[in-house]
Amino acid sequence: MPEAPQNLLERAEHDGLVSDNNKKALQFIESVTSQADDVQDRVLAEILSRSANVEYLQRYGLNGHVDKGTFKKVMPVITYEDLKPYVDRIANGDCSPILCSQPISEFLTSSGTSGGERKLMPTIEEELERRSLLYSLLMPVVDQFVPGLDKGKAMYFLFIKSEAKTPGGLVARPVLTSYYKSSLFKDRPFDPYTKYTSPNETILCPDSYQSMYSQMLCGLCQNLQVLRVGAVFASGFIRAIRFLEKHWPLLCNDIRKGTIDPKITDLSVREAVLKILKPNTQLADFIEAECSKESWKGIITRLWPNTKYIDVIVTGTMSQYIPTLDYYSNGLPLVCTMYASSECYFGLNLNPMCNPSEVSYTLLPTMAYFEFLPVNRKNGEPKSLKENQQQVLDLTDVELGKEYELVVTTYAGLYRYRVGDILKVAGFKNKAPQFNFVCRKNVALSIDSDKTDEVELQNAVKNAANHLSPFDASLIEYTSYADTSTIPGHYVLFWEISQSGATQIPPSVFEDCCLTIEESLNSVYRQGRVSDKSIGPLEIKLVESGTFDKLMDYALSQGASINQYKTPRCVKYAPIIELLNSKVVSNYFSPKCPKWVPGQKQWCTEITK
Repeated sequence: MPEAPQNLLERAEHDGLVSDNNKKALQFIESVTSQADDVQDRVLAEILSRSANVEYLQRYGLNGHVDKGTFKKVMPVITYEDLKPYVDRIANGDCSPILCSQPISEFLTSSGTSGGERKLMPTIEEELERRSLLYSLLMPVVDQFVPGLDKGKAMYFLFIKSEAKTPGGLVARPVLTSYYKSSLFKDRPFDPYTKYTSPNETILCPDSYQSMYSQMLCGLCQNLQVLRVGAVFASGFIRAIRFLEKHWPLLCNDIRKGTIDPKITDLSVREAVLKILKPNTQLADFIEAECSKESWKGIITRLWPNTKYIDVIVTGTMSQYIPTLDYYSNGLPLVCTMYASSECYFGLNLNPMCNPSEVSYTLLPTMAYFEFLPVNRKNGEPKSLKENQQQVLDLTDVELGKEYELVVTTYAGLYRYRVGDILKVAGFKNKAPQFNFVCRKNVALSIDSDKTDEVELQNAVKNAANHLSPFDASLIEYTSYADTSTIPGHYVLFWEISQSGATQIPPSVFEDCCLTIEESLNSVYRQGRVSDKSIGPLEIKLVESGTFDKLMDYALSQGASINQYKTPRCVKYAPIIELLNSKVVSNYFSPKCPKWVPGQKQWCTEITK
């Protein structure tokens, strides 16, 4: 794979491949990374001067100071639990300057949870422009490695998700839903790099089936124009391909006749698609022939033969989908372009054609004020140092090869907020460090955007195990893993139970156990099951008596200490999963979806999506 050029602008000028706008974008990256320390100081001073009189900063005695030294001395490093009382006041209608001098325009719902509900991140209008800036830098970088992308289209599967209103009337929704519904996306000026096969109407359709169907139909109709394909997460793109596997006869029928399936009832979607869709028997026959073949290996390059790469996130837990993507694409490059979250958009990948295992993100110093909390990795789990308040480092002070937890101070009212991402310094772009994404702190299970930790899983299992009591049975041990061999993926729990009673436990009881676990998990998981359809029914596999003793024996044979061994609550290592699966005596699935409504439990209002 090509290495990232030392100076992006020199590479661009030498190859003569980019427009003036691209050169300006690359020059901007060169400039801010070359002055990363000065830019960071200016960003912090600007944030603090703007919000000098807000309640939160006044409470800790910042008293209008904008210098870094005072800020670090008086302001604590915090988690969401510290912030939540202020967020709740804003959500309930308090319009005073609590966290930010500018009005909070909406809440962005995080995939992380607190008390089982999505975390709410305050944002302001100007943050949309800051996010748009980062988007505008992506393609000028990619163009250095894959020229000519402006000559075709991108088939990206983009979707909006449910949103709700807080009691105070603010909208609460995911960051991408906010962006797609903004004028900056809907009314974007012509840009050859944002020519998508999907009309805006198909992206903004709230019905997930109609949105997916219409986007796939448009992508197939324009198959020869497609130069790149993708979605936000690898799991989402694979769901799109599995959707094609299931529905290609209907899609072929529409292409052959130039009509739209009656199940697509959204009038704006139908109108937008009909502007693209024309009867094409030859294309329909071609798609039918390819989709009818026994093997779907390389189906992406077969149906979209000019595709140069797949643009999806495959870092962190998404790396589990790489083999499936390779199978469907015949090994097309997997490109991760940017690093972002609900809290803040952070940076971009300056070497986008690198191997997924080598992806590193350069944090843009203009996006927020960044700090880094050194972490120790003990027994594979990142643990923050107790004396972290004194050890928080600035962006330009991190050391190569070391791991840190990201801490941000944003324009929208987060101050020294622990994001929860563990990053490793992989290199530097001028003065700006480049980071590998290591993991999300404390996450045990994840299929899509869900993040379930061990404590939450333990509580859910405890609730479910109560169903065994009437049968004089109890749960002895359990572990779990995220099974992505099915699409959508699903949680699997291995249970070893002990039963002293003579009455056989009926299958319905274990199905109830499955549902109870799902009902006990956080709202992001339940939304994935109910609304997004991105997670399949939870499965419990009962294993033979003594299975977990054999699991311990295996761990000891691999060098674990008998004095320190404890049953892992989540397993990922293939030989361990194989061992557990070999001991399964029966399995059960959740019989229906758990309860879920948009917004938080205490809110009653859902707005029209």
